[in-house]
Amino acid sequence: MVPRPLKIGLSARLMHAPPIELGFRGKTLQYLEQSIAHWIMSHGAIVLMIPTLGADAGVTRRGIPVRAYVRELDGLVLQGGADVSPRSYGKQPMRADWAGDIVRDRYEMELLHEFMAQGKPVLGICRGAQVLNVALGGTLFQDIATQCPGAIAHVDSDLYDELQHEIRFEPGSRLAGLYTGVNAAQVTSIHHQAVDRLGSDLVVDARSSADGIVEAIRWRGAGYAMGLQWHPEFHGHVRGLLDSAPIVLDFLAAAQRMRETGDG
Repeated sequence: MVPRPLKIGLSARLMHAPPIELGFRGKTLQYLEQSIAHWIMSHGAIVLMIPTLGADAGVTRRGIPVRAYVRELDGLVLQGGADVSPRSYGKQPMRADWAGDIVRDRYEMELLHEFMAQGKPVLGICRGAQVLNVALGGTLFQDIATQCPGAIAHVDSDLYDELQHEIRFEPGSRLAGLYTGVNAAQVTSIHHQAVDRLGSDLVVDARSSADGIVEAIRWRGAGYAMGLQWHPEFHGHVRGLLDSAPIVLDFLAAAQRMRETGDG
């Protein structure tokens, strides 16, 4: 009997005001970025985008509660995108263009908490790592260049996913265990925000070698929750960048264990 593929939920990116030329005037678009879906699918899992639920979604929670969605899935990946709103961690935006997307924050944090409550693994990528930190009570630097004097550039609008820098794994961390014998590696860098104060029961798994900026966090609880500041789905077969396969395989292995435990 062929085993059922794992079903991984992918949080939606939200476009609240699509350009008129797209033909969706006055509508909100929910979408995913192809690379992250294909990264997960290439390792044998099914990817399903999770639409928002709530008063503004036209779908009542009484009809389809979040927990019902989570029951049908084996794990959650939070993809990148818009800034996390400073209001989500009790701060005011230092600049208007750093206000972020509080609607998406609330949607993703509700998903994250429900997956964790049901004992199912969560993997946060870039913005997703920041959401994990904020959801567990942590805070963010709204802008690295402004608030972290001496930090290297972590984003470049012209280079985009071609900007790279070195990270170092923390000794004894989960990532260090996944990459035995590798102390440092090159990763993509497309972020101007970063973890400031760690959330409850989170530990740092990796930092930027040049300036100490947090690049990976992990929950110490009984389940599985990991956040990566870089984009492993963009690494592909780019020479010199950290192999992204061990990360997704570790996440999927956790999802498989949780499924087997639940089935039992």
